[in-house]
Amino acid sequence: MVVLAASIVSKNGKVLVSRQFVDMSRIRIEGLLAAFPKLIGSGKQHTYVETENVRYVYQPIEAMYLLLVTNKQSNILEDLDTLRLLSKLVPEYTMSLDEEGICQTAFELIFAFDEVISLGHKENVTVAQVKQYCEMESHEEKLHKLVLQNKIDETKRRMKEEASKIDQMKIEKNRGNKGGFMSSMGSGRIESSFNDMSISSGGGGGFGSGSGFGLTSDVDSFSSKPKVRQPSSATAPPKGLGMKLGKTQRTNQFLESLKAEGEMIVEDVQPSKSTQYTSAAQKLTDPVTLTAEEKLNVTLKRDGGMSHFDVQGHLSLQILNQEDGLIQVQIETGGNPGVIFKTHPNVNKELFANENILGLRDPSRPFPACQTGDAGVGLLKWRMQSVDESMVPLTINCWPSESGNETYVSIEYEASSMFDLRNVVIAVPLPALREAPNVRQIDGEWKYDARNSILEWSILLIDNSNRSGSMEFVVPSGDSSAFFPITVQFSATSTYSELKVANILPLKGGAPPKFSQRTQLITENYQVV
Repeated sequence: MVVLAASIVSKNGKVLVSRQFVDMSRIRIEGLLAAFPKLIGSGKQHTYVETENVRYVYQPIEAMYLLLVTNKQSNILEDLDTLRLLSKLVPEYTMSLDEEGICQTAFELIFAFDEVISLGHKENVTVAQVKQYCEMESHEEKLHKLVLQNKIDETKRRMKEEASKIDQMKIEKNRGNKGGFMSSMGSGRIESSFNDMSISSGGGGGFGSGSGFGLTSDVDSFSSKPKVRQPSSATAPPKGLGMKLGKTQRTNQFLESLKAEGEMIVEDVQPSKSTQYTSAAQKLTDPVTLTAEEKLNVTLKRDGGMSHFDVQGHLSLQILNQEDGLIQVQIETGGNPGVIFKTHPNVNKELFANENILGLRDPSRPFPACQTGDAGVGLLKWRMQSVDESMVPLTINCWPSESGNETYVSIEYEASSMFDLRNVVIAVPLPALREAPNVRQIDGEWKYDARNSILEWSILLIDNSNRSGSMEFVVPSGDSSAFFPITVQFSATSTYSELKVANILPLKGGAPPKFSQRTQLITENYQVV
């Protein structure tokens, strides 16, 4: 028996899947399959058709045929047995027995056919064995992926180390000249005021704590604004700063060539300030620090409406000294009925349910101490899902319209009054362009990423003064679907759960340790599709 091909074709002759098991040209197999629908007679009971050279053995499956093309010398009983086995495999791999279901699982079906037929001859296998063979995992593949991921992680770590070294060198260089001294004095004032505002001590109560997270990026974006508007100042040599090395001109030429290719090199000019501000925000100064963070996943429809809304949050605890670990945390929630809380397995669930106090099951055990860079100990997780569109903090409307050889695109945003949004970036994909789009009107600032063909609309802060805004730009004529999906990023200093730390309760007696709280809402996946 020699099976030339195993195929699935529609009743009108359209080939959906075909696997050849002998060496044959594409023209020949297409000709054989195209001739099959014309050879089928109506009212016949048998399920095979013969021609001068080949035999078709087939079986109807819904509105399709499962077909074996064999030579005329093959054993038809074995062919029928092979056909029955393949007919059992097809429903195992396809969710629906129609053209769309077959095309979606085409490769899975081909792999299954290969397990049944080898070089035109049937293998002695069952349906369960075929499924097992196709689902077997490869240890070598896992090992390769693990080694590759380790290399990627090591490369990222080395990049961070090199970036921190460059930042430190720039800081030291700025200290050696007059302008750098004045600039470091200014950044010190901003940094000190930021530290006062970002972390509020909680021994006696008062919680203005959440603003620290948003303030870091606000100061960052504010300091980088003039450099975005005037990139030439970043590469121009400052006056009166003493001797310059000979590499400066060559470096500037390299940066200019990168800018000509569409690369944004502004970040390379002033990473030291952002690094200082970020490190200041993450530096632990109080004995106990609690961080409440929520991640927002939203999918909006381009024609209006919402298809997905999900908020996932967690509360983590960071303790500097081990002697402060014998504590319990009393919290207050905003009473949002849609938020479902779940405590850590080591946390006393009854104590939390009755008194809103987070403590270990064994009161004699202290919470472990953490280093400055650690994420802390997870105490509480929560999740909220909703179909109410009023819960969406920011909606985007995009209106592309063609006029002649140009496409006019108007985009507007509307922000809810629930949150003040910081560092909002609305990324709009564009068709491939030779030059930047013509932005005619905008509330905020814009930047064009030529390499990825993305127009970024940036708004530093959205509050009661600018709950709505718009942008209009013009590009050459193209498909309206090219402007989707639109990706949105922002952060806020308040959350949906409105969770606050009310007090720290020491278990060993005495005064409670000084504590601080950090709160932020960030976007994880926020799109308009």
